[in-house]
Amino acid sequence: MQLAKPQVSRAVLAAQTRSLLRTGSVTRLPTSISGAHRRGYSSAASEPHPSKPSGSNAPLAFAIGSMLSGALGYYLATSSSDDVQRNKANGELNSSYGSPEDFKKAIDELRQAFPDEGTVTTDVEDLETHGFSENDYHPSSHPSVVVFPSSTEDVVKIVKIAVKYKMPVIPYSGATSLEGHFRAPSVGGICIDLSKMDKIIEIHEADSDVICQPGLRWMDLNDELRKKGIPLFFPLDPAPGATIGGMLSTGCSGTNAVRYGTAKAEWFLNATVVLPSGEVIKTRRRARKSSAGFDTTKLFIGAEGTLGIVTEVTIRLAPLLPTNVAVVQFPNVRNATEAVIEVVNAGVGIQCVELCDDQFMRATNIYGMSTRKWPEKDSLFFKFQGPTQRSLKETADIVKKITEKHGGSGFSLAGSEKEAHDLWMDRKNALYSSLAILPGARGWSTDVCVPVSRLPDLVYGTKQDLEEHGLLSTIVGHVGDGNFHALILFRNDEELEKTHAAVDRMVKRALALDGTCTGEHGVGMGKRDYLYEELGEGTVELMKTIKKAVDPLNLFNPGKLYPDKPPHAKRDQ
Repeated sequence: MQLAKPQVSRAVLAAQTRSLLRTGSVTRLPTSISGAHRRGYSSAASEPHPSKPSGSNAPLAFAIGSMLSGALGYYLATSSSDDVQRNKANGELNSSYGSPEDFKKAIDELRQAFPDEGTVTTDVEDLETHGFSENDYHPSSHPSVVVFPSSTEDVVKIVKIAVKYKMPVIPYSGATSLEGHFRAPSVGGICIDLSKMDKIIEIHEADSDVICQPGLRWMDLNDELRKKGIPLFFPLDPAPGATIGGMLSTGCSGTNAVRYGTAKAEWFLNATVVLPSGEVIKTRRRARKSSAGFDTTKLFIGAEGTLGIVTEVTIRLAPLLPTNVAVVQFPNVRNATEAVIEVVNAGVGIQCVELCDDQFMRATNIYGMSTRKWPEKDSLFFKFQGPTQRSLKETADIVKKITEKHGGSGFSLAGSEKEAHDLWMDRKNALYSSLAILPGARGWSTDVCVPVSRLPDLVYGTKQDLEEHGLLSTIVGHVGDGNFHALILFRNDEELEKTHAAVDRMVKRALALDGTCTGEHGVGMGKRDYLYEELGEGTVELMKTIKKAVDPLNLFNPGKLYPDKPPHAKRDQ
């Protein structure tokens, strides 16, 4: 009974407070109270100013104001825990945006802000290009307008117009993503195409870093360093057309991850970011390391453009060392994986180690672009790295010995730089080789990642599942870090539906092996429904809390990354 009394008192006080607010005796609260719970981006200039009470009513106003302040203060204090619970129960992100008329006004204002021809476009082909991808099979959804900024200041202008008219904003650059990252929401929005922001701003060879814009492609950066004779390179290597901004935003990696890690390592030293409020921040300075406060750079790595738009990045470079390539065949995936575990733990100079299954090797032979005919067995492609040819030879000898111990055969080491390039191209041609195995087919590419020791279980389970459902696939794995890619082939809508279901089962299989739904492709709209199972409700809700704090209107890339609360979680509230 003692617990019920404060609830009754609070209800009475709440009623008294509402009654007082409806009367004319006190018409305004002090600005410190009325502004304390206001959310949005309106400036302080728009706040109402309290008028000075007349002398005859001042004592009465003071007395009533004191009562109101006490009642309201008590009400707010005692109801705060309930508010938290209600917010938790209603924890979904905002999905209410401006009207079609608002969007038209926003587009008109964008044209006024950017009068140069081609900077703002509503051309049908441009909208389709920015709302559809040949790389995936998620539903297409076009933006209302595409804008091509050239600077941080341009992005700020766009964002402020978006906020004014409550219009979603979708970042776009290399368009190589596989999980629908740049699809507009159904209401439309402003697509900010950062491809023109592709400049190298500064190269600091002595510090092994570069300052650049987000639209710069990583391959173009490495080409420019090579042309300048600078013996450094940026080691993250996702799809050839990927840009620095997109790589940061998806937390990317590639074949070099076994040696250099992923985007979530220290390769991005800082970022200049335009927040959903239009404010510009720089996450930290250029020093190689810092223990000053939160690592806010990492807040935006993997956030997929939902927290801010990156307009400038400082990235670390690595020494460009000599490499060589070797290929070895195995009787099965398990033997190959066990060999890789021992090789990596031996500490030798491995830059990449790729698992290519028997179907992939068969596809490579059918494709016909290789300089040799491969045994159609599960194989490992190694890229060795070292400061001297002697170190490369020593690494090759150690790796050969270990692979033979685990049943490896046919160890083939490149004898020249050209041969090494040709061998590695057989691995890099994975997409086109795989499509050749089933003429007229298309491919659904997806990735998951598990602890390295569990990779054989994942591969065997997936291959058996695909065979049982009549689907053909090639499998390529960044086996040194447990990352697994499958390109599942299909020729019609029925097989496409089977493929979609197979991808779902593959993800759940990976999660059951203590893995992740995506090792490097990112979440986007394609993998977000798995996050509650993978990360847990508490972690996902924390992510949403950060999102709502930074972007309360949910304008930045809505519909990506953050999953809707599953029905069972809603029932438990």
